[in-house]
Amino acid sequence: MNATPPTALIAEDEPLLARALVAELARAWPALRIVATVGDGASAVREALALRPDVLFLDIRMPGLDGLEAAAAVAEDWPEGMALPALVFVTAYDRHAVDAFEAQAVDYVLKPVQPARLQKTVARLQAALRGRAAPDAGVADPAVAPLRRLLATQAAATAAAAAPVAPLRLIPAGLPGAAGAAVRMVPVQDILVFEAADKYLRVLTADREYLIRTPLRELQPQLPPEDFWQVRRGTLVRAGAIDTVVRDEAGKLHLTVRGLRERFGVSRLHAARFRAM
Repeated sequence: MNATPPTALIAEDEPLLARALVAELARAWPALRIVATVGDGASAVREALALRPDVLFLDIRMPGLDGLEAAAAVAEDWPEGMALPALVFVTAYDRHAVDAFEAQAVDYVLKPVQPARLQKTVARLQAALRGRAAPDAGVADPAVAPLRRLLATQAAATAAAAAPVAPLRLIPAGLPGAAGAAVRMVPVQDILVFEAADKYLRVLTADREYLIRTPLRELQPQLPPEDFWQVRRGTLVRAGAIDTVVRDEAGKLHLTVRGLRERFGVSRLHAARFRAM
């Protein structure tokens, strides 16, 4: 009985380059089945979670979510107990950036696609898929660590390039459902959780919930990282207020915060913080 052929999803916002990659992959790896080709990061996440391909080819620069953000979003919601897809970033970066990708053990394809280089990528992917196994419950998927390091590297580079920002002391925020334009000045020291929700960012204190429109990625550089830990792509929690961390029957981590009744999920990208010492 024949084994199930490997599958891949391609996310590339330039149609000509996407078609070129499909054609070169057909020559380099005839058994590979392309299950979807999309042109933006949000579509890549949606289709990856629906189709669960073995390999993701992600363009670094895409509308909306970039390739790294899309990879992180897929990792957060990928089913527990299933190995994450093998990641290949498609990039036009210079040699220094490529060296960084290689150092993090994530492969890359340079634009325009070169058949000889793609053949090396295919060989690496085939070896990775042969040795891939579903992670045990409670044990980190080995694909998570390099992705976490890449995200940290990207965040550090972004922070270094940005102009110095004074730390926030007060956050002007509105109340959910409140009429009029009343704004409350919420002390940052009182905030327990920031959580992205639709077009707003929820700001939770022990007493009440507020809403602001500032995206988390803009707000986060103004918050002390030792005080607020990222536990999901859209959630920051005050570290000193974390009470318990529990694993459910599906293997997912959830935490509780002193002063709040809600539980907050912890993605596999950030679960390492909560392993027993």
